[in-house]
Amino acid sequence: MICVTWTSPFPAEPPTLPITDGPITGDERPILLGMLARQRSCLLNVCAGLTAEQLAERPLPPSTLSLLGLVRHLAKVERVWLRQRIAGEDVAPLYGGPGDDSDFDDADPAHAERDVATFVAELPLADAALASAPLDHEIDFRGRAMSVRAVLAHMHTEYARHLGHADMLRERVDGVTGR
Repeated sequence: MICVTWTSPFPAEPPTLPITDGPITGDERPILLGMLARQRSCLLNVCAGLTAEQLAERPLPPSTLSLLGLVRHLAKVERVWLRQRIAGEDVAPLYGGPGDDSDFDDADPAHAERDVATFVAELPLADAALASAPLDHEIDFRGRAMSVRAVLAHMHTEYARHLGHADMLRERVDGVTGR
């Protein structure tokens, strides 16, 4: 009997352009969405090839950050901001919802394959939720108006922050850099 260990897959379309997976001139929306697509792909690329145990490893004590926790967190962020807040979809929260740290705290290698698949499955749903929302459309966020444009800027900030974490975590797990 051959035992095959699951490893996190490479993204379907690996990052190819230096800045974005979309245009770098022209209308604002395709540029913003292309950059978001690139950041999503970068997260998957940083995780690619690692086992479930490696994804769940917390190599920078006392921090509880792990690559799997970041995957779970960013799946939750996609759902909360794009599907629940912008599109108003009535979908269940992921990993405890906003303000709950179970996305990081409960990262378990036994569920890594499912959690990575959840992240990947969330992306086209988030894109569909965002597709009909004009950049100037406003949502209520804690009693204040917030435009879709500002939400996208927040998404870029969220990914940028966590991709830096992901790069450091990956290097500590197996020495790989430059993804």
